[in-house]
Amino acid sequence: MAITLNIDPMIEARFRERANAAGLSIDAYIERLVDEDQSTLDELERLALDGLNSGEPIESGPGYWEQKHRRLEERLGRTAPK
Repeated sequence: MAITLNIDPMIEARFRERANAAGLSIDAYIERLVDEDQSTLDELERLALDGLNSGEPIESGPGYWEQKHRRLEERLGRTAPK
């Protein structure tokens, strides 16, 4: 199924240049971009689900972030050049 898209001529020129450099037709180049975009979305979803399933949830109120900042400052203080 062919689709016609109207895009800015400068963007089209960049697509054509990159497609030619990759040895692809403009259609194949855009298809590759769409496939890579979908792969990126799939990977982000997988990582988000991994994070959600990584363990017990924790409360992250103001005290949690204060403690995180204090620990980070302590670590930076130990590793900072003197």
